[in-house]
Amino acid sequence: MKILDWSQLDSAARTDALTRPVQTVAAQTRDAVAALIADVRTRGDAALREITARFDGVSLESFAVSEADFAAAEVAVAPELRQAMQDAVARIDTFHRAGMSEGYAVETAPGVVCEKIVRPIGRVGLYVPAGSAPLPSTALMLGVPARLAGCREVVLCTPPRKDGSVDPAVLVAAQLTGVRRVFKLGGAQAIAAMAYGTESVPSCDKLFGPGNSYVTEAKQQVAQSGAAAIDMPAGPSEVLVIADAGAQPSFVAADLLSQAEHGPDSQVLLLSDSDALIDAVQVQLEVQLAQLSRADIARQALAQSRLIKVQTLDKAFAISNRYAPEHLILALREPRAWLAQVEAAGSVFLGDYTPEALGDYCSGTNHVLPTSGAARAYSGVSVASFQNMVSVQAASKAGIDGIGECALILARAEGLDAHANAVALRMGVAA
Repeated sequence: MKILDWSQLDSAARTDALTRPVQTVAAQTRDAVAALIADVRTRGDAALREITARFDGVSLESFAVSEADFAAAEVAVAPELRQAMQDAVARIDTFHRAGMSEGYAVETAPGVVCEKIVRPIGRVGLYVPAGSAPLPSTALMLGVPARLAGCREVVLCTPPRKDGSVDPAVLVAAQLTGVRRVFKLGGAQAIAAMAYGTESVPSCDKLFGPGNSYVTEAKQQVAQSGAAAIDMPAGPSEVLVIADAGAQPSFVAADLLSQAEHGPDSQVLLLSDSDALIDAVQVQLEVQLAQLSRADIARQALAQSRLIKVQTLDKAFAISNRYAPEHLILALREPRAWLAQVEAAGSVFLGDYTPEALGDYCSGTNHVLPTSGAARAYSGVSVASFQNMVSVQAASKAGIDGIGECALILARAEGLDAHANAVALRMGVAA
């Protein structure tokens, strides 16, 4: 990794140091995804069969996972893995249940009551990728809040394997969260199917889950068309670590590598006020890389990552807030004392014994988080992501008489005569 001294960088160099790997969507990718979506929208299951055979190398007559498939998955998954997923579900449930929103009502003026009521989104679609490796943890992270929200129907798509099956751990994860409607579909075609519906796959109101550039582009296109809402903008995984001289170099290096191994377009950053710590982390990266099965992928990610020396920890937090990382690790002696300085991050990990991997799997927080700087304005997935907050208001005759003049003045100022008339008629006055 390249070592930089922030105090020695000019404005352009500082911008370059915090620039993420370029994620431009090639015109041919946009066009290919648009054509694929149009095909699925027009020809439904027939298009899905052809596309699945072309990209996944398997011919499927039926896309739906059967009860026999679920039963086989239960047998195939090792007991310790099933127990680990069950334990993770319990903690994810505990955390997300504690943050559930409740409605409220308030009298804003005599005779005028305003309310907020919470309603589940009717049908949601979850996407669980299986590119370089299946991700049953994503099924847990999406399935638990969907269940807590009370969504009427939850649909899950995950890519088929060459033999026509899907990863058994993903199926067990789905079962543990109460999701029983699973389809053997991957890529942009799965997004198209859940957005527009086919003979087999129902159309969904909102889509969730990460994926490759084709999946991400498909989500953007169906959202722009109004076919389905999506959870948030998505991009490669990333972590930023702020560490002081007392941090464990081996821990810091391990945390950087745990994100770097996600993919060659991932990015990891270390900000520290200690030259010695930075040098020690650099050494540890090489030591630990030699032990990783995905070392080649991690090295590609590290090539576009940075170890940055800062003069003070205050400066480190200013840089972090500018970057707005998906994951932020505070490897500091008093991490909670610094938490107030965090303004933009998807998820924060405090202290030496809270690796980001805990949040990925089983601490209880959600690992579906905003990336690419979107943490400045977006939050990670929660129960609220699967709900609608509906405003309600009720005014009595005394209520409209009391506040109606305010509405009349504002309506006249905007030149909206019909608005004014709707109020004036009820008040029995001239508009």
